[in-house]
Amino acid sequence: MALTCKQVLLMLGMLVTGSINTLTKKIQLQCIAEGYKYENSTSWEPHKFNHPWFQTWLMFIGETTCLIGLLITRHRQNREYERAVTWSNQLGKEPPRQEIPPRIFQWILIVPTCCDLIGTSLAGIGLIYVDASVWQMLRGAIIIFAGILSKIFLKRKLKPIHWLGMMVVMAGLILVGCSSVFKNKNSQGTKAILGIVLILAGQLVSASQMIIEELFLKKRNFPPLQVVGMEGMFGFLLMTFIILPSMYFIPGSDANGSYENSLDALVQMGNNAKLLIMCIVYLLSIGFYNFFGLAVTRSLTAVHRTLIDACRTIIVWLASLFVYYAINETYGEPFDKSYGLLQVDGFAFLLMGTALYNQLMDVPCMPWCSQEHKEDFPNAVHPSVQDDGNIEESYNSMADENTALLQGKAKKPAVHS
Repeated sequence: MALTCKQVLLMLGMLVTGSINTLTKKIQLQCIAEGYKYENSTSWEPHKFNHPWFQTWLMFIGETTCLIGLLITRHRQNREYERAVTWSNQLGKEPPRQEIPPRIFQWILIVPTCCDLIGTSLAGIGLIYVDASVWQMLRGAIIIFAGILSKIFLKRKLKPIHWLGMMVVMAGLILVGCSSVFKNKNSQGTKAILGIVLILAGQLVSASQMIIEELFLKKRNFPPLQVVGMEGMFGFLLMTFIILPSMYFIPGSDANGSYENSLDALVQMGNNAKLLIMCIVYLLSIGFYNFFGLAVTRSLTAVHRTLIDACRTIIVWLASLFVYYAINETYGEPFDKSYGLLQVDGFAFLLMGTALYNQLMDVPCMPWCSQEHKEDFPNAVHPSVQDDGNIEESYNSMADENTALLQGKAKKPAVHS
């Protein structure tokens, strides 16, 4: 099936905004600026913006903007319903039944919000110690965790093609991780190992979030925009009133002896225009990425989102190399001549494993992985709460009913035998 111009634009929008998410987040961590000036302290001197928990706070602000899209959608549905009622009155027909959408505020969404908070923050801390391309590739581990957790808690049956895909992905993760460790020597290599462990732990928590969303949210028929928007709002409140204040008073190596000093982060943003721009772009890209992602899921399939994620990794890597060699060596990442090919091989394995898991390719030498033995299986890269047809129906049912009524009016003069 050929893609329409609108679908291509949606895919490009998701690809670009998703790549911007990773790139701007890494550039923030590479920026150096003066911080908050405390008395009898040198912590205000120029230092790196190592504030991953603050970045999670920015992410939740971006997700909250999805509530604006939800309100616009509901307003549009109400306008369509009013128009349908007007037409039905003119035709002397019974007006269509108006579906009452679920209330926006839902306490149960706090549970996946906590998973999102922990998973994103762990991965964000790991990004401090590894390159953006490695970080993006290691996120492919979510396929393994989501597959195993879905078998344990959702009682799904994994076919041979799924196990094969997971094993190939694991091989790719090992190659990518080794390339990151080998090219860093001494203490930097140890930090790279720590970063890899944190990223993988973050993907485990994110996979748990997907399972929780499917267990508790799928049958409740919440629109995707509501799920993302409310998780953003709950996350913003948790970070603002609990997490960030706690990080300030926990002893650590950040400014003023804090584990993470958000006040210092705000001052750094004010003292460095480039850092401020990166934070604003990151915040906006989060909102647009969620919008494009949900639009792609409605218009196309989860397979398309999988392919977009693979292309996103390539763009992040190429953009990081371009920034380093063509713009500024302070940002981006160089290509390691000794172990760079190891990372290329790892990426190839990740790509093949993802394709196998999502049943996009055959293995001729393994007949049990042929098309006849394949079954539909939830995509592990994106939560089924966003891909399920029943969820999307809440967006389209009113429009479909009204369209049918309006078409009945338009077709009435033309009677065909």
